[in-house]
Amino acid sequence: MKGTNAYPLRLPRSLKKAGERLSREDGTSINQFVAMAVAEKVSALETARSFAERKKRADLKAFDRILRRRGGMRPQPGDEMPE
Repeated sequence: MKGTNAYPLRLPRSLKKAGERLSREDGTSINQFVAMAVAEKVSALETARSFAERKKRADLKAFDRILRRRGGMRPQPGDEMPE
């Protein structure tokens, strides 16, 4: 594969066993399983960072004004909450 680097990874035995078992169940290699786990964690952290940045730019007074305004369309058939 282009653009990949080897990384010696030390895992506790129990975590390695769990990773091997789950990768087998998933039909992937342990290497692919670990790479996907890292990708998921990176994605979660980047998403949290993005939301934190957006929160800094938020105009909470405008948000409150929007929530307090009257008008708009009445609920339509099918807008009911599921039971």
